[in-house]
Amino acid sequence: MTLLITWPDSGPDNPVRHTADPSEIAAALAPAGVRYEQWPLRDGLPEDPGSEAVLSAYRDAVDGLAAAEGFATIDVVGLRPRKDLGWRLTAKAERKKFLSEHTHDDDDEVRFFVAGAGAFYLHVGSEVHAVLCEAGDLLGVPRGTKHWFDMGAAPSFTVIRFFHEESGWIGNFTGSDIALKFPDFDGLVAARTAA
Repeated sequence: MTLLITWPDSGPDNPVRHTADPSEIAAALAPAGVRYEQWPLRDGLPEDPGSEAVLSAYRDAVDGLAAAEGFATIDVVGLRPRKDLGWRLTAKAERKKFLSEHTHDDDDEVRFFVAGAGAFYLHVGSEVHAVLCEAGDLLGVPRGTKHWFDMGAAPSFTVIRFFHEESGWIGNFTGSDIALKFPDFDGLVAARTAA
């Protein structure tokens, strides 16, 4: 179940919004130019599908969005739990990189969750919107929006990424420690479960 929690950017003590309703989530994020949609999931994909299988399964939706929005590069990335130490070190490094508040000057950050979950935190004006995305969710964060992403302590997700620029993901870090003030991915999952 997808979840949106909005807090003042001063901290998480007094949430101003807590909803799992997709239409409420879309309406709450729209004034900031954030795109939120739910796409139907495709049956028949293996548990850990390759890029070609994912893109083939979602070809019509991917092509439609690419044509409408002018995306130049589309790829598939994901992390799945594995028992080897190398995976844990890689996942920890990747998580740390995205946990710092940043912006993108040249591109929007558009992700469709094929499987698993992740949390986007959008620092818009004087509020922080935490969006716990799960399979079927498409989120588009406009260029210039301060945000960070958390995949949790044990990442498990597959996403389709859309880029206008061929250079892909380039983050401009703000240097703020705001991400440390708010519940992480695992805290959001716990909040959803408790609700």
